Amino acid sequence: QVHLEESGGGLVQPGESLRLACVASRSIVGVVMAWYRQAPGKQRELVAEISRGGITNYLGSVEGRFTIDRDNAYRKVSLEMNNLKPEDTAVYYCNARFQPADAWGQGIQVTVSE
Repeated sequence: QVHLEESGGGLVQPGESLRLACVASRSIVGVVMAWYRQAPGKQRELVAEISRGGITNYLGSVEGRFTIDRDNAYRKVSLEMNNLKPEDTAVYYCNARFQPADAWGQGIQVTVSE
């Protein structure tokens, strides 16, 4: 069973930055990697994804502020989050689209507040 370990969350003020990291317990070569988030009372939503070839896709509200990247050698995917806003507050989840089933991290809290 694949394990995804997330790190880097925390409490920041609006306008500040955080970098989330996710390390997989097995190779992520050829695997689409993604970050999702879920705010209280809301459905989980896709924040960013990166294909095996490095093509990225972002949620409209984070476009230009967040950057996803991957390092297959270290089995790692990261999410750089800049100019954070209170509405970015959520639990963030790492996702790996393995076959036959996705793997998910345990989730990490990001809170943006004065």
